[in-house]
Amino acid sequence: MDLSNLRPAEGSVKSNSKRVGRGEGSGKGGTATRGHKGAKSRSGYSKKIGFEGGQMPLQRRVPKFGFSNRNRKVYQGINLDTLQSLVDEGRIKDTVDMDVLVENGLAGKNELVKILGRGELKAKLKVSVHKFTASAKEAIEAAGGEVVTL
Repeated sequence: MDLSNLRPAEGSVKSNSKRVGRGEGSGKGGTATRGHKGAKSRSGYSKKIGFEGGQMPLQRRVPKFGFSNRNRKVYQGINLDTLQSLVDEGRIKDTVDMDVLVENGLAGKNELVKILGRGELKAKLKVSVHKFTASAKEAIEAAGGEVVTL
C-alpha cells in the first residue's frame, strides 16, 4: 500500500451522482432544488443568527434587568473556625498565607481571599491574605497572632 492507492473504506463515502443546477438534462436544473422565489431560492441568502421565522426571537422575548459590574472583586471567604480546625488537624503550623490555603484546597491560586469572623481562634497565627473583616482582625490579634494585608 502506498499513497497512490489510498481510498476511503467501502461504504463510508456516498456521492450523489446528480450535480445540482447543471441544465435541464441533468434532472436537477431549473430551480436547482431550491423551489420558486423567496429569499432561500436566491444566491447569497443567509439567515440571521437567532432568526425564528419572524416569530419574536428568544433573545428578545426573555426579560433583561439588573447590572453586572465588570470591575467587581470577588473574594473567597474563609472563617476563623475553618483555620482553627486546620490547626487542630496539624495541617497549619504558625503562618497562614496563600500557598498554605491553596495547598489545603481552601482557595484557588488566583483567587482573592478574605478572612471572616465566624468561630473562635485559639492558635497564634500570622495570617497574610488580601482582606479581613474587623471582627476577624480583632480575634486574630486577641489570640496573639499577626495580621498582614497583601
